[in-house]
Amino acid sequence: MADDQIDLFNADAVAPADYEAIPTDSKIPITAGTYDTLDDLAAHCHQCQRCDLAPTRTHVVVSRGNPQASIMIIGEGPGQQEDEQGKPFVGKSGQLLDKILAAVRLDTEKDVYICNAVKCRPPGNRTPTTDEVAACKGYLLEQIRLMDPKIILLTGATAMKGLTGEKRGITKIRGQWIEWEGRLCMPIFHPAYLLRNPSRQKNSPKWLMWQDIQTVKAKLDQLNA
Repeated sequence: MADDQIDLFNADAVAPADYEAIPTDSKIPITAGTYDTLDDLAAHCHQCQRCDLAPTRTHVVVSRGNPQASIMIIGEGPGQQEDEQGKPFVGKSGQLLDKILAAVRLDTEKDVYICNAVKCRPPGNRTPTTDEVAACKGYLLEQIRLMDPKIILLTGATAMKGLTGEKRGITKIRGQWIEWEGRLCMPIFHPAYLLRNPSRQKNSPKWLMWQDIQTVKAKLDQLNA
């Protein structure tokens, strides 16, 4: 499976697939080069039946933001408002995320591209299962390939483990730069966690997030210099 995941980024070695032939079995991975554009990917996501989340969704939640941005933000999965609107991070967590980004002069419509580890809402906003994350992983890897971000922010443990396989807890690894598939990634707290921990005192989750987002902005400025 690990070899398959690495090959997903070797798009030149894989011919674009016939969308009708894309596997519906979640155990069969979606290979690199399946989609020519993010619009193609989104169109196919809206028809997806690869896991048991499909029958209970209102909308598939693919992305929002700028596909040409330098920063990709990966969340866990859609909540109720995201499921209703068809866009990620539009509820209270998303509003907080927008404010955090704005505090370092990052605009969610211009400077970032936001998506999730799973594209359909888990019932009751529960944590996505390992199988659900795996079923959606091909879509996420194709989003990364097509967008080609300079920096990937992994919000919360589900996004971090789902993409990288990292087993350490988010509190132990957040704020650290890690390299994955040649890409610069940083795990950060999920905004929902910050809403549950509103203190701004030193070393509180919100305080730590402020340090992390400043580090991210400084790195972006350095890469763009």
